[in-house]
Amino acid sequence: MVIIMDYEVNLARTLDCGQAFRWTSDENGLWSGIVGAESLSVSQDDLSPVRDNEFWSNYFDMGFDYPGAIEELSSTGEVMRKAAEFSSGIQILNQDPWEALCSFIISQNNNIKRIRLIITRLSKGGLFPSPEEILDIGVEGLRELGLGFRDRYVFDAALKVHQGDIDLEELKTMDVSSATERLKTIYGVGDKVASCALLYGFHRFECFPMDVWMKRVMADMFDGMDGKKLFGPLAGLAQQYLFFYARECFYKEGQHE
Repeated sequence: MVIIMDYEVNLARTLDCGQAFRWTSDENGLWSGIVGAESLSVSQDDLSPVRDNEFWSNYFDMGFDYPGAIEELSSTGEVMRKAAEFSSGIQILNQDPWEALCSFIISQNNNIKRIRLIITRLSKGGLFPSPEEILDIGVEGLRELGLGFRDRYVFDAALKVHQGDIDLEELKTMDVSSATERLKTIYGVGDKVASCALLYGFHRFECFPMDVWMKRVMADMFDGMDGKKLFGPLAGLAQQYLFFYARECFYKEGQHE
């Protein structure tokens, strides 16, 4: 049995693990971010602004039983147990679906610093533009904001959401395979972006985003097994734990050459 004592959200691990792009920290460990029309500054030393506010408590997924999830994932094997315990404190944020979708479209062949810069440029006044506002900006306007080849992808996403071809609310409840295929009708969206958008924007824990890094992780740690089948309803959380564990421990300590 896995026992996680005094569990609490770890801000640095949660906000700097690649699932959200509008959070920054200062030298004193104060994290500041914008979600919709709301803004927050919070430190690990005082989590009351998160715990005591309904909006932020929901955003940080404070109602989910993460210690229970760690115990369940740990039962799948020793490697996952080590990864889950090592990564304790990472939580899957309840992000705005539209912003998350656009963010992961923008993330393609991009680095974190540039993704953040592009999203900041898009979010004049702090508010991320609606699909209709994206359409008003236009492809050329998006390119001028630094999106590069991704300008057509974001524009097509806005068009399909505006026209009703993609219903963001429907994606929250339809089966994951169908939701993935629906998102892939957006120009330039493949399996990875669709899975990231569903996991981080729609809280679909069944998703297991795969990139070159995660393919290596699964090959080295699990003989290339299918993460979705192996971890089931908690696959997305398992992926986040494995990514962090591999990056910060497994490969750094030379457990695999």
